[in-house]
Amino acid sequence: MLKPLIALILILTIFQLSAVATEGKKPNIVYIICDDLGYGDIQCLNPENGKIPTPHADKLASEGMTFTDAHSGSSVCTPTRYGIMTGRYSWRTRLQKGVVTGFAPCLIDKDRPTVAGFLKEQGYATAIVGKWHLDFQYLDSKTGEAYTQKQHKTPPVGAKIPDGPIHRGFDYYHGFHHARNMEAVIEDDKVIAHDPEVNMLPRLTKKSVEYIDSRSGKDEPFFLYVPLGSPHTPILPSPEWKGKSGIGDYGDFVMQTDNVVGEISAALEKNGFADNTLVIFTSDNGCSKAAGIPKLAEQGHIVSAHLRGSKADIWDGGHRIPFIVRWPGNVESGSTNDQLICLTDLFATVGEITGQEIPNLSTVDSVSFLPALFSKPIKSTRNGVIHHSFTGHFAYRQGPWKLILANGSGGWSSPNENEAKKKDWPKAQLYHMKNDVGETKNLYESKPEIAAKLLALLETDVTNGRSTTGPEASNDIPNDQIKLWKSEGKSSPDKKKKKKKKP
Repeated sequence: MLKPLIALILILTIFQLSAVATEGKKPNIVYIICDDLGYGDIQCLNPENGKIPTPHADKLASEGMTFTDAHSGSSVCTPTRYGIMTGRYSWRTRLQKGVVTGFAPCLIDKDRPTVAGFLKEQGYATAIVGKWHLDFQYLDSKTGEAYTQKQHKTPPVGAKIPDGPIHRGFDYYHGFHHARNMEAVIEDDKVIAHDPEVNMLPRLTKKSVEYIDSRSGKDEPFFLYVPLGSPHTPILPSPEWKGKSGIGDYGDFVMQTDNVVGEISAALEKNGFADNTLVIFTSDNGCSKAAGIPKLAEQGHIVSAHLRGSKADIWDGGHRIPFIVRWPGNVESGSTNDQLICLTDLFATVGEITGQEIPNLSTVDSVSFLPALFSKPIKSTRNGVIHHSFTGHFAYRQGPWKLILANGSGGWSSPNENEAKKKDWPKAQLYHMKNDVGETKNLYESKPEIAAKLLALLETDVTNGRSTTGPEASNDIPNDQIKLWKSEGKSSPDKKKKKKKKP
């Protein structure tokens, strides 16, 4: 009787130790986000009309899961990055359209939790190598006075930064603010050098690998956030990459960007991290017109694949982005997933991965996609995903339906809003994204009940200060300053009323 009891005790003890070891072995997290990389720029996502070789992203997909309906929080840079860091849509802040330009206080309030700060509290080492683009100030190191953009096109070497990434949860920062200040190289809280823009991508590649190497032999897990500045302008492939794609500088720059994935993957493998690292590869929005989209198309390369529009637009080409996840032993190799996710979902996901409660008042628009990684349905309290364009136009996606509160692209593609309002078009657009992923057949007037339902959900998500269930939340600005209808067509009832009032 005693022997079976001892055996049972031993089995239970081993089980408990195993469980503790499993819970204690948190995965490293590497998040690589490209700048202006279109959905169709990745070869495996666009096999028929993609002419740029992307072997490393393709290999990542073959070893992990590819999401086919993933969206950035906006169709431009800054708002998307804010959402990744906070789990919150950027239009809840002072930024209602466009992007920030630096030389200003950080868009993320100092008291708002970030995914980096959260992971740091869970015992992670946290680092960012790349582009911040969420505003911060530059101070004269001697006087403490803030430099202005009017005074300095490029912040001076030695300028101090009081509200940058290391003040928002990161232990280490090496990179730059945004494309127009790319020459100013920043480390931690200081501008350390001025370096030609062509050197930035090689620099970020080298620093990412060096950081991974530096973690060798250390017990604590790490979160490495790699927001690249490419293939955004200035489109400057290094000499060794020029001509490799055969379709011009943009193709070459995409190939050099793809190489970063290969270098990081090799560093993880070399240091023994590959099997316990969650790698995410994505983009902040669609491809920019600066890439020369028509010329690329003439050469057979369609930057948005089967999607309509590109960067800045409210159509899916503006914000449906590549999203590839590799996590050996957890994510099935070569799998795909068509569930709807948003880049704001990182925060809730790492919360579930670490088993820790997330700060609800920050992650108001974040839903964990962890179940999807195991090919299970995402459990969401969010009714739908909100899209936002460069000009601040809104769209709401629920299931297959997408309501757009704009007459045209809501961005840079033709017809833009100025062009569209000259037409006698409906005031909004409604598409069935399963039957019409190219957004060609507007059902707004033929399906008024669906349009009304989506509009009501959008209005609720905006006014409630959150799109998920949880503690009461509020927007940073009064609700009436968040304008849902930014342009309306000739058939708009409001415009007709205005016409009647004219003498």
